[in-house]
Amino acid sequence: MTNSTDRHVPVLFQQAIDFLRVRAGGTILDCTLGLAGHAEGIARLLGPQGHLIGFDRDSEALELARARLDRVCEELGSQAPQITFVAEAFSSVAGHVQPASLDGLLADFGVSSLQFDEARRGFSFQADGPLDMRMDTRSGPTAAQVVNEENEHELANLIYEYGEERRSRRIARAIVRGRPVATTGQLARLVASAAPPMKQERIHPATRTFQALRIYVNRELDEIRALFEAAPKLLKPSGRLVVISFHSLEDRIAKDSLREGAQKGIWEILTRKPAVAGEEEMERNPRSRSAKLRAAERTGKAGNSIPEV
Repeated sequence: MTNSTDRHVPVLFQQAIDFLRVRAGGTILDCTLGLAGHAEGIARLLGPQGHLIGFDRDSEALELARARLDRVCEELGSQAPQITFVAEAFSSVAGHVQPASLDGLLADFGVSSLQFDEARRGFSFQADGPLDMRMDTRSGPTAAQVVNEENEHELANLIYEYGEERRSRRIARAIVRGRPVATTGQLARLVASAAPPMKQERIHPATRTFQALRIYVNRELDEIRALFEAAPKLLKPSGRLVVISFHSLEDRIAKDSLREGAQKGIWEILTRKPAVAGEEEMERNPRSRSAKLRAAERTGKAGNSIPEV
């Protein structure tokens, strides 16, 4: 029987494993466990003395990942690593992970396959569903609450800031006039009516608005900034940080954070230019087309300052 974890194709899998430099007996943190595509590969390399720590604030994804990794550990038997699961946002890693205990830290930002493909989660307009978009469905406002309760000015600002959408004011006006908005399909139609596709643009006109709402609802950029503040303190000297981003806002934070850390002597940057998917992977997994991987190594020079978390 095939389930969603079996269908899951992790993006930039081999590049991530190679840059992490996973070794037997190491301790690796996967901050965005998702459906455990990367984590399975890591677990198979860690050995019985190794430790894999997996974070995900999406409890549904975490349970599927747990089931997948349980099967892997059963297969590996005495060669299986220790695995710890944490049902929290990765911004809280400093409260769960000991300082200078990690050999590697992986973060695969953005939406998991489970979230994107399930209409009931409300992340995509490909199929009509309730306008939710929360990665952690236990708390926080839904996207429906945002579009129905924010004023037009605030809506326009968040669509512009987090979606980089130039037609944000026009779109916000259409949303306010079309209230109440309850489903992904309804929102997508309102956006398309206010901002039809531009010439030579391949993406759906609602793509940027949906991205903006998702980032806003889940505080994604704040989460990423918090992770970059915590990472140097959690990694051992020579420990590796690997991050995969899917749009310019994420990648800009990664690029700037690593550059600033390198100037302070905290990081040695391993990817002067981000690693990207090859033609074969892009053909096999279209979602990899926008993926960018950046990697850095925690330096071990005497006197390096470690930022307070």
